[in-house]
Amino acid sequence: MVQALNNAFDIKLAEDRSIVMFGEDVGVEGGVFRVTEGLQKKYGADRVFDSPLAESAIVGTGLGMAMAGLRPVVELQFDGFTYPAFNQIISNVSRMNNRTRGLYKAPMVIRFPYGGAINAIEHHSESPESLYAHIPGLKVVVPSTPHDAKGLMISAIETDDPVIFMEPKRIYRAIKQEVSDEKFSIPIGKAKVVQEGSDITIVSFGALIRECQKAAEMAKAEGILVEIVDLRTIYPIDRETVGASIRKTGRVLIVAEAPQSFSVGSELVTIANEEAFLSLEAPPRRVMGFDTIVPLAQGEKYYLVTPERILYETISIINY
Repeated sequence: MVQALNNAFDIKLAEDRSIVMFGEDVGVEGGVFRVTEGLQKKYGADRVFDSPLAESAIVGTGLGMAMAGLRPVVELQFDGFTYPAFNQIISNVSRMNNRTRGLYKAPMVIRFPYGGAINAIEHHSESPESLYAHIPGLKVVVPSTPHDAKGLMISAIETDDPVIFMEPKRIYRAIKQEVSDEKFSIPIGKAKVVQEGSDITIVSFGALIRECQKAAEMAKAEGILVEIVDLRTIYPIDRETVGASIRKTGRVLIVAEAPQSFSVGSELVTIANEEAFLSLEAPPRRVMGFDTIVPLAQGEKYYLVTPERILYETISIINY
C-alpha cells in the first residue's frame, strides 16, 4: 500500500502543477511510514515540503491554498493527531462550499495513518471514521488493498470536495498485490463485493477486511458461505450494494475496529433495517472495538477484533 499510494502521488504531481503536498515529515524524510519518500527530491521543496508540528495550521493553510486554486494533499502524522485540527475541519473545511454558495470550494485531501495493531503509544491507534463521516461536507475514505488505495487516492485528489483519507497503518506493508503503474481511479462512494456467499453478509472496511476473509475461511469449514462487502468509502456510504447483499443472504454482521457505540456499525444496522428488513432472518449484529480507549501494547490484543470473534458471531447469527 505504501508503494501504491506513492505511485498515485507521483502520477498526480507530474500531471497537475496545482497539487502540493505538505505536512509532518512529508518532505525530507518522506513521512513517518515513508509513504511520500522521494517525492520532494523529484518535484522540489516548493511542492512537497515539511510543515511545523501544528495540525490546525496545516489544515487551515491547506484550506487557504485550496480556495486560492491549488489542490493540497496534507498529512497529519497519526490518527490521534487529527484532533487539534478538528476545529478547522468542522468549522471551515467542511463548510466552505456551503458558506460561500459555491464561490469557494475546498478541493483538498487530509490524509493520515489510521487504526491500531502496531503496539503503539496513546494517540497512535485511533479509529475516528464516524467522527468525520458525521460532518456534512466531507467525504471519508478507507482503503483495504494497495490497488484500492491508489485508485481511491487519485479520485480523492481530483474531486472538488474535501476528503478525509484514512490509511490503515497495519497493512501499509502487510499486503502485496499487483498494481498497474498506469493511472486509474476508483469512484468514491462505491462499495465492492470482495467475495460472494449465500448464508450471511459481512460488511467491513480497511484492515479488517483481511480478518473477515480469515473468518470466512473458518466458517466455510463449518458449511457457512460468507459474502464480504468492503465499504471502501465510509461517506458517502453505498446503501445500494450493502442492501442488495443483505437481501440476498438474509443475515448481516458488521465488523470494524472503532468503539461500537454511535459508530459506522450503528449506521449499517440502520441501513440493514431500512433496506432489507423483510429479508432478515436474524437481527443484525456487530463485532467492533470496545467502548474504551485503545489499550497500550500489552493490552491491545484483548481489544482488537480477531477472526475468532468474527466466526463466533457468524455462527450465532446462523443459529438464531
